[in-house]
Amino acid sequence: MKKPHLAILGATGAVGQEFITLIEERNFPYESLKLLASSRSAGTVLTVNGTDYVVEEAKPESFDGVDIALFAGGSISKTLAPEAAKRGAIVIDNSSAFRMDPEVPLVVPEVNPDDIDTHKGIIANPNCSTIIMALGLKPLHDLSPIKRVIVSTYQAVSGAGKEGIEELDSQVAQHVAGEEMKANLLPTGSMDKHYPIAFNLIPQIDIFLDNDYSKEEMKMVLETQKILHDDTIAVVPTTVRVPVYRSHSESVLVETESPVSVKDFKAACHAFPGLRVNDNPQAQEYPMPLYTSNQNDCEIGRIRKDLFNDKGMNFWIVGDQIRKGAALNALQIAEYLVEHQSF
Repeated sequence: MKKPHLAILGATGAVGQEFITLIEERNFPYESLKLLASSRSAGTVLTVNGTDYVVEEAKPESFDGVDIALFAGGSISKTLAPEAAKRGAIVIDNSSAFRMDPEVPLVVPEVNPDDIDTHKGIIANPNCSTIIMALGLKPLHDLSPIKRVIVSTYQAVSGAGKEGIEELDSQVAQHVAGEEMKANLLPTGSMDKHYPIAFNLIPQIDIFLDNDYSKEEMKMVLETQKILHDDTIAVVPTTVRVPVYRSHSESVLVETESPVSVKDFKAACHAFPGLRVNDNPQAQEYPMPLYTSNQNDCEIGRIRKDLFNDKGMNFWIVGDQIRKGAALNALQIAEYLVEHQSF
């Protein structure tokens, strides 16, 4: 089997570090490995599979001879992804730069793997909250086409990067010490006003648009439609940042074209890759973010019918934002390319 020449862009960040962990855990094959980052992080030494690598500054020529490039995300993707693709690399990009480009497939491998084969050099990783929800939607959609989704998310601070995790830590320490909690990052670093996340919920992720939905919420709308190949699916989201480290949780109400029984939906979830059913309310067993952190599978539970609509299904789904919501999903795309030797 041919092994790819692999590059990781953003190797020193939270998602880049998770790429490295998963490459080791999953024995991802590679002929050579190149670690890339901004000039600020260049020179850092990282160890992968027992070998030390010096992180290089990412430049267009860094991708010469690279077969697969894992991009951890960020604004640099817009510039460097086309350059890498021009040099023959297949870019799997975790930023939002190309997700809605009609020429770029947007992929959750368990949901729409065939879309990978349509790429023209760049494959987009969906938003973390979309990925997690899509794993719960797909088995239901296969039983009866989805018409409408109402979703509320409870999103971990890891979605704001290492800085989000560090800010939650520092605010808890400040509160315990009786000090004022300093907020510098959330709901979004680009805005003038910030709120503490410790002991708080913030019903804003990213900036608000003219329709009063946030960019994060509109990502869930448009990306879900693209992944499921149906722009008539109505998605009504509310995204909320919560003081949890790594795992996103989502409460989802779905209306399907025809009624689906709880029994059939649970059976479909049991059989669906990447999804683990944890649903025994009488024994107080259900998914929780503390117990899905650092896990590859998403957990689904609290599965129950809508009380007033026989076409409605409620469920609660939880998954690790850094793993399945970012690095793992991208690496699974790379694994598909290796398995099919299509690089």
